[in-house]
Amino acid sequence: MKFNTAILHTVRSEDTNGSTLPPIYQANAFEYESAEQLEKVFNNKAAGFSYTRAGNPTVDAFERRIAALEGGIGAAACASGMSAVTAALMNILRAGDEVIVSTGLFGGTIDLFEDLEAFGIVPVFLESITYETVTQAVTPKTRAVFTELIGNPRLDITDIESVSKACKENGIPLLVDSTTATPYLIKPLKHGADIVIHSSSKYINGSSNSISGIIVDSGRFKWKSERYPGFADYSKFGPFAFLSKLRNGIWRNMGGCVSPFNAYMNIIGLETLGLRMERCCQNAKALAEFLETQEGVTVNYPTLGSSPYKELTDRLLGGKGGAILTVRAGSRERAYKLINSLKYASIATNIGDVRTLVIHPAGTIYTRHTDEQRASAGVYDDTVRVSVGIEDAEDLIADFKQAIEALDKD
Repeated sequence: MKFNTAILHTVRSEDTNGSTLPPIYQANAFEYESAEQLEKVFNNKAAGFSYTRAGNPTVDAFERRIAALEGGIGAAACASGMSAVTAALMNILRAGDEVIVSTGLFGGTIDLFEDLEAFGIVPVFLESITYETVTQAVTPKTRAVFTELIGNPRLDITDIESVSKACKENGIPLLVDSTTATPYLIKPLKHGADIVIHSSSKYINGSSNSISGIIVDSGRFKWKSERYPGFADYSKFGPFAFLSKLRNGIWRNMGGCVSPFNAYMNIIGLETLGLRMERCCQNAKALAEFLETQEGVTVNYPTLGSSPYKELTDRLLGGKGGAILTVRAGSRERAYKLINSLKYASIATNIGDVRTLVIHPAGTIYTRHTDEQRASAGVYDDTVRVSVGIEDAEDLIADFKQAIEALDKD
């Protein structure tokens, strides 16, 4: 099956009444006929659900759909994208461990790694994540590599095939945040990643109506207890060791579960992911090519010949650059004026909506970061991030044209 067919038909609703969508099990707990049966379910000795924080039929339906789409052996849904990143990392790392990280991360993720330092976990930030840089940065304390596939908003692209090679040579897992790429552009697990993470609040949901995140495991990484002692009790689960430890530990205990209603809304959004991403990528490319012709602004987008990542875009992403582009307007004042002059773009701190969104990252998402951290993330005082939606490209181009023309007017 191709992408859009697979979304609809790989995992079908199991509702006994024939519903084409899974019901919303908006319940905290699930009743059993005997104490013995509940004990079995509670202790993972029988199939079923006991308490929604630990599992829910609607959430399970969402997890199975994403796992199948990404080619993983299973998934765990979380309350947010940041909750998913946190749980995935904490499932692996402990005090004294090092994790190699890209500097070109979403601002909230950078903040998280700084928070983890308080628990004795040491992030090793690299300007770029490549085979060479990872190989050079690995130490006996390194326990993982974490990167975004398409940096938000730097728009750098990780060559996960070569990076995964470096990880395999050193016996460490590669965790990839693929939120901005989505499984429509690439399925990281098939290119060597061990774990893929999404803020499913974004493109998977598509309409900005539900916060959630999801972790998908390939089941391929060997969690040797000598290097990962926390997995000693879970090695008996073989390829399911990561997910077993996650579900029976940090994921369940921290309580970062997604609500059944949000899982349901994400299932609905997921069904049109391919159609939306195709349109968003087309629009972003058309808008970027137009902006490249305009004086007074510069544009960054992976499919442009001016991008150092065009070759990787063509090779890994099928020539599609995703739905985010950035514009530099020359100064903070001009960036604000550009944003405020747009008629169709909503000024909002999100990406992945069906509507086009714009934001000034330096004044919002990266307001607590140093100038050096901002520059590493591709954020400057004059940067405008554009999350391109599904509007007609001609209207978006006309809107940005009039906004650019307004920059030089009093």
